[in-house]
Amino acid sequence: MYQILVIEDDEDIQEILNNYLKEEGYAVTLAGDGVDGIAKFHKGFYDLILLDIMLPKIDGFGVCELIRRESDVPILMLTALDEEACQIRGLDLRADDYITKPFSAPVLMRKIAAVLRRAHKEGESQQIVYKSLLVDIPGHHVYILENGRKEIEVTQKEFELIHVLLLNKGIVLTRQRLLNLVWGEDYYGEERIVDTHIKNIRKKLGQNYITTIRGVGYRIDKENPR
Repeated sequence: MYQILVIEDDEDIQEILNNYLKEEGYAVTLAGDGVDGIAKFHKGFYDLILLDIMLPKIDGFGVCELIRRESDVPILMLTALDEEACQIRGLDLRADDYITKPFSAPVLMRKIAAVLRRAHKEGESQQIVYKSLLVDIPGHHVYILENGRKEIEVTQKEFELIHVLLLNKGIVLTRQRLLNLVWGEDYYGEERIVDTHIKNIRKKLGQNYITTIRGVGYRIDKENPR
């Protein structure tokens, strides 16, 4: 199920978007201003962000710029401003698409589907290959590609940790963010459970793909370009 973050201060529009998105089968998180939007972004993992421009506290341009410093998540900007300069600014900040208000909800749903298709091309979203590691997303299988293809038995939480770290290659994820992403925001247990699972993953894989950033968290490094 695709996870969508809606950052919109108009409660009526929030409700419309929430209803339409859920009818289309998306999971929805709502934020009412720029600061709340950034906070929600850091607490979860999202496949797409619907971002209003005219927001309190931090406007949509500022939110987009902050998110782009650490993520390539697709961003679709919503605004009542239809001036060309505003659209160009949003696209210069690497927004993926732009739609003006008032908008047709069915058309917006099709734009969202199109952006998600581009971001998750068939095949790319089905498996991740990293060095000698292959992760089959739909089947929840992990393989080592050395001397053939050997499947590694991992728990659900171990699989989710590997998946999240691979999706964020080059980015340090704190223990708290990993807890939020894998265990959920309502988990109130000990942070060190992350360390235990990382230790088990390293032992099972037989290679250390995961780098410990002391006092911060964990990261899977980007592969060197060939």
